[in-house]
Amino acid sequence: MRNSPKRPWDGIVPESEQALYKAAGLGGRGGLGKRAALLVIDVQYRSMGESPKPIAESMKEYGTSCGEHGWRAVPGIVRLISAFRARGLPVIYPYVAPKGLHHRGSFTAKMPGLLTVPPRGYEFVREVAPQPDDLLVPKVHASAFFGTPLASNLVNMGVDSLVITGCTTSGCVRGTAVDANAYNYKVVVAEDCVYDRSQVSHAVNLFDIAHKYADVVTADEAIAMQEGLQ
Repeated sequence: MRNSPKRPWDGIVPESEQALYKAAGLGGRGGLGKRAALLVIDVQYRSMGESPKPIAESMKEYGTSCGEHGWRAVPGIVRLISAFRARGLPVIYPYVAPKGLHHRGSFTAKMPGLLTVPPRGYEFVREVAPQPDDLLVPKVHASAFFGTPLASNLVNMGVDSLVITGCTTSGCVRGTAVDANAYNYKVVVAEDCVYDRSQVSHAVNLFDIAHKYADVVTADEAIAMQEGLQ
């Protein structure tokens, strides 16, 4: 019988495979450094719909919506934003910038719905919308680092650690976590603050991220970690 807390991938990734990762020494904790920033990735109406609805219904509003999976992440994201702002730590919004025909390419070939999102879909969800002192980082690909000034912004802010929220777990969250790890940032992904249209993909990607690229913890754990910084 398992004595450890239930993880998002339990029941999806077989315990025998989890044991192999443990035997290989994967999944150690990296923690946070001296100064963390919060990333709120793509929490826009296009990724979750106008209100909490089952995903199939929400997709009638926006074909790119993750529906109720996104709305379940909002309370934790709100708590993290409040905690970071209270301590004067950076809150950064990498977001999908509006796309036109000149953005056609290999990414939109896989996700053509990105080219037909109405203007309202690009707006930030009200509950987690940025404030004037927050940093907005428009992007056209999955990673918040690719083709953006994010790395330079983080250096300027004296940031050495990132807490990641938003969507999708298998896409922009994963791409950002991988690149942040490659830049040698300490990375935390808040498991209850990220979401995806596929719950299997969500769980498997959290498992992979946790064992290779970042600490995967709850929002409350992430808040406790950043409050422990000097």
